Parts: sequence; structure tokens; C-alpha cells
Amino acid sequence: MAQVLVAMSGGVDSAVAAALLVEQGHDVTGVHLKLADIALEEQVPGHGCCTLDDAQDARRAAQVLGIPFYVWDLSELFRREVQDPFARAYAGGVTPNPCVTCNERVKYAGLLQKSASMGFDALATGHHARLRRNGAVVRTPGPATRLHRAADRRKDQSYVLYVATPEQLDRTLLPVGEIEKDEVRRLAHLHGLRVADKPDSYDVCFIPDGDTTRYLGQHLPARPGPVVDLDGRRVGEHEGVWRYTVGQRRGLNLGTHERRFVVDVDAASATVRVGPREALACSWAEVGAPTWTTGDVPSGDVRVQIRAHGATVPGRVETGGDDAVRLHLDEPVHGLAIGQAAVVYDAADEVCLGGGRVTRAERPAGLPVV
Repeated sequence: MAQVLVAMSGGVDSAVAAALLVEQGHDVTGVHLKLADIALEEQVPGHGCCTLDDAQDARRAAQVLGIPFYVWDLSELFRREVQDPFARAYAGGVTPNPCVTCNERVKYAGLLQKSASMGFDALATGHHARLRRNGAVVRTPGPATRLHRAADRRKDQSYVLYVATPEQLDRTLLPVGEIEKDEVRRLAHLHGLRVADKPDSYDVCFIPDGDTTRYLGQHLPARPGPVVDLDGRRVGEHEGVWRYTVGQRRGLNLGTHERRFVVDVDAASATVRVGPREALACSWAEVGAPTWTTGDVPSGDVRVQIRAHGATVPGRVETGGDDAVRLHLDEPVHGLAIGQAAVVYDAADEVCLGGGRVTRAERPAGLPVV
């Protein structure tokens, strides 16, 4: 069997992933990553994934399973590669996805590279996604691995793993992607893991209270500007474009009773534009520097997913003369923002083929495409 490094977040999924690998006979080592450097008094148990409680829960799970365990402090790398770009993106009128960035540069790809340099054959995580090789379940690292949606579609996390290259998938194991979440918790109880009933965390890990505006306000200066309707009429004021994202409806405080959504965020002029929901309809988007999990650009009919838990829409991938590709959407998507991840699946909506971050998209009439 293989020498496997398991990323143990302190949650039930990664603990059960380690347990399953031990049962399968692998030589398993657990590692907990200290990512966000959050003051103890600001930590919220059950929120985020970087608390002292999480590290202790991961250590206890490793002790129960009888596997070696380490804590690696990657907080400086995390700050440089995830937290700082997160704030800069909002300041520039872009909507980032920090979970994708973390997987791309730290938690998944970065850790995978480090594990290989230390002699491990594979990296395992608690992500809910499935790996297949010639149609069979993958339980050992090897070539020709394909990334599929999780058995439990409600918990599917293939969206945030679209950044994986074929070479990375060949050295990855995702044990819990094959089972339903209820079964994960049952197995945790069976193995005596105290995290069996620990709630899932849905917050950005470095914003444990979930208040993104408050967090950004601590890192970005106020820069007031106008809120205008699509016809240029001034309908309000704002304190900084980083408070808004395309598709937002709440918290606009406009001088109009008409239902309005944010349709454009122009950081250069500090202008936020609003309009009716139909102005959010987008029938195409371009993604820069895409990654393809199979190594090839998809052809033919595909499905495109814009949000981590959003529905997919049918479409096609068109290649150009540079690294960017255009995704044509057969059904309009509302509220697509620059910076979001657009992830491509096969026509059956089962195999994750890859994707990239949106760099250009269709915009309301009268606004330039940037």
C-alpha cells in the first residue's frame, strides 16, 4: 500500500478519511495546517477551520487512530497567498473565491507538492468528491485519475478542486467522496471519534464571525463614491466599492423604492452601478489561465457552474489565440462577477473537467466589456 499524508482540518470528514485509509492498509500520517493567524479571543468554535479547538480535535482523532500527527504553521504563506489577495481583489472591484485560491496555492496543491518532496506517495483530504480510474473507485495513487462529483451531491466539493492538474489528481485520494454525509458521521461514531457530531463550517476560515464587510473595513480604507442607476442617475452613496459585489441586493440603502441589484463595480471611478435583475443576465464569460483536470480543453456540450453550490447551465467552451477561453452559456446566468470561478463539467454533469476565474463577461447594455 501507499504512504499517505492526510490533511486533517479538525472536522469529521478529514478524520473519517484518515480512518478509512488506515482500514485499507495504507501507511497514514496526519497533518493539521495552521492557516489563518486569528487571535484566541476572536476565534469562534464551529466557525472557520483555524481555531485552537480544530487543532486539538485533529490531534485527538490521530491519537484514536494510532497514526503520527504534526501541525505545520503555514500562516505566513496563507496570509501572502490568500488573505492579502482577498482584500486587494475587493478593493479592485473583483469578487474572489478564497477557498479556491487556498486549494490552488496552499491547502491542496501546495501541500501536495510538499508531501511529494517528503516521500509520500499521495495526499488525502476530506473533500466530498470522487476519483475514478477507468470507471473504478480510486483507492491507490496512479495515472489516469478523473475527478467526479461526490456521492452526496448536497455536499459536493468538486467545484473547489477544479484547479487540480492530471498529475496532481494522480497523487490524490478522496476517501469520503464515495459515501453520504450521514454515513461519514456513523463511521466517526463507530471509530470513537469525538468529532462525529461536530457541525460543518461554512464560513471563510479567516473571518470566523462571517462579517466580510467588517473584515475588509479593517484592511481597506474608506473611499466614498456614488451609486448610480444604469441611466447615470445618482441614487445613493457608498463608503467603498469593496462593500459590494455584482448581484448584491441587500444593504444598498438607495434613494429609490425600485428593486435594484448591483450590476457593476468600477473601482477606478469608485462607482457602483445598480439596475433591475434582468440587467444581470449573462450569456458568456471568459476565464483566464484555465486548468483542465484531464489535460485537454473540453469540446462539445458541457455544463458550467458559477457558484460553489449553484446549479449548472448547458454551454460550450471556445478557445482563442491566448490562454483565455470563452464559455458560451445556453441559459443566462444572473449575477456573474469578475473573479468568480467558472467550473466546467461534462454533459452528464458528473465529471469535473476544470475551469478558471472569470476575467471578462457580458455586461448590461451601455457598459463597456472590460
